[in-house]
This record gives sequence, C-alpha cells and structure tokens, in this order.
Amino acid sequence: MFDKLDAAENRYEELSMKLSDPRVIADQDEYRKLMKEFSGLEEIVLKYREYKKAKKDMAEAKELLEESADRELRELAQGELDEAKARLGTIENELKQLLMPKDPNDNRNVIVEIRGGAGGEEAALFAADLFRMYTRYCERHQWRSEILDIHETEIGGIKEVIFSVEAKGAYSRLKYESGVHRVQRVPVTEAGGRIHTSTVTVAVLPEVDEVDVQIDPNDLQIDTFRASGAGGQHVNRTDSAIRITHIPTGLVVTCQDERSQHKNRDKAMKILRSKLYEMAQRQQESEIAQARRSQVGTGDRSERIRTYNFPQGRVSDHRIGLTLYRIDEIMDGDLDELIEALITADQAQKLGSAAIDEN
Repeated sequence: MFDKLDAAENRYEELSMKLSDPRVIADQDEYRKLMKEFSGLEEIVLKYREYKKAKKDMAEAKELLEESADRELRELAQGELDEAKARLGTIENELKQLLMPKDPNDNRNVIVEIRGGAGGEEAALFAADLFRMYTRYCERHQWRSEILDIHETEIGGIKEVIFSVEAKGAYSRLKYESGVHRVQRVPVTEAGGRIHTSTVTVAVLPEVDEVDVQIDPNDLQIDTFRASGAGGQHVNRTDSAIRITHIPTGLVVTCQDERSQHKNRDKAMKILRSKLYEMAQRQQESEIAQARRSQVGTGDRSERIRTYNFPQGRVSDHRIGLTLYRIDEIMDGDLDELIEALITADQAQKLGSAAIDEN
C-alpha cells in the first residue's frame, strides 16, 4: 500500500511542476488532461501527508515518553501518543478506501430506463411511481432530469420511460438501482381487494461522450415516423419521431418526445452511445471473469433487488438484507438511507477482498 502512496505522491509533485509550465498551460487539451489527473490524486496525497504527520507525532511522543523522568511530561506524552495512534488508525482506513479501484463512470451523468415487467397495467402504474420517485430524488439533490422517451398507458401508467440525469456523481449513487423492483399491493384496477405482485425493470447507464464510443454512420439505419401517445393518438402531425437501428448489434433506440426531428435524433444517439458503452463493459467483465465480482455493485437487470410492500409499509433491499418501514417517504424520493447503506456494503466488500489479496 505504501509503495502505491509514495508513487502517487511523486506523480502529484511531478504534475504540480508540469501544470506551472507555460508550454503546458498554452496547450489547453494537455492542461485539462493533466489537471484531471492532478485532481484525482490530490485527495489521496493530502490524506497520505496527514498519515505521515500522525506517524511523526506518534514517534516524537513515544521518544519523549521513554526519555523523560518528569511525571507531568510523561502523562502529556502518553496522551499525545494515544491521540496519534487513534488518528493513525482512522487515517489508515481512509487511505485504504481511497486506494480501492474506483469505478471510472462514477462522476458521469446517467441515462435511466424504467420498463413495466410482469403484472400488466399494474406494472405500468408502478413504473410511473418509480419514475416519480427518481425525479423527486433528483429534485431533492437539485439535479437536472430530462425525459428522452416515454410510452404511457391510457390510465396513467408507463410502459417505458427513458430519462437523463445531469449531475456530477449521479452514476456513483444511482448505479445501485439497476435490477428488478417488485411491488406488492392492491391494484387500483382490482375490484376484489386482493394483493398483487408485479415487477418493473430499471437500468442505469452511464452517459458517454462521442469520444468514448465511436459509431460508424454506415452501421446505422435511421427511420422517421409519426409520434403517437397513449391510445394511439397522434402527438403531432409530422414525422418527427426517430428510430435508430445499430446494425452490428441489433440495438434499436426510438425517441419521440420532441417535436423536432433533429432533437429526437440527438437524444436517440445519446441513448445508443450509452447502451453500446454498457454492452462493451459487460463483455469486458465477462472476458476478465473476475473471481470475486461484487454482488452489491450495479446489479444485473434480471436480478430482483428490492420489494415494495404497501400493505406492510416496508421496502426491503434483498442484496444487503435491509428493510425500512417508511415506504411513503421512499416513494417520495427520500432514497438516501437506502443508497448510503448500499455504498457502505459495497465498500466493505471491496475492502474485505483487498485484505484477502494482501494476505
């Protein structure tokens, strides 16, 4: 660990020198690239310097304790030694967390897909509830969300909605929402008052730039059609809706939310880039075939991750065995307690894996 920390500190000093070089400052692309690396190292290096300071304080207090015959000085030195030891242990744990491999997508914006699964109209209604839950969560954090594509039902449900969230670190928090969400409640469409179980699938994709995913225009089939809403009613009278088919993979993306064909095309391309990026990542992960792949992580789309039981007022996350009896607040976007618990469990698992590797 300390070899890594020494190397990080040396690189940090080297970057600091380069960033003050007028030739680097004049080259904006190079300057941005180096500044990004410098910023990424800064927190680790400053924490390492805190560690070295605590180590020095501990050595000095120990030396004073061993050499001094004065009782008061020895008591003072013992207090400083105990304090430095406690600080050292805290800083060491913080350094281990900072050195854990970071998800390169954590700071990205996200694209979220919500689709009704088993349960027909009730699943579509719960998809609408989840969409509201996530948009309320965005509002609480002052994040910007925008609908990219939506297909609604006649009674207010959602067959499918795709929306973007723009905020630094959005992916680091929302990635844990990928998977199957199960709801247990009496549907508004059920006259007999029986509890039904329905499912909704959520996928959270990191939003990527054009430079991250190269798409050959010759690989695309782009079709236009007339946008329509619930019940088949026409939203507008022009062929503004866009369907893009990526021929090599068979991925199909549609977007009809905007009246402008150009805007719909841009949104559809944004979704397609994110899907191709995710597909490439999944393929890479399967090829690496990691021995201990995180089961908290981002979750597989087919994995049942959470149950929302309305009669009992509870929400249970099956990955970490957490149950909260505050379903109304959670459905209103108060997700932080759930997300923080998932982050903590994920970090603990990674720290455990790192300790096994060291041994």
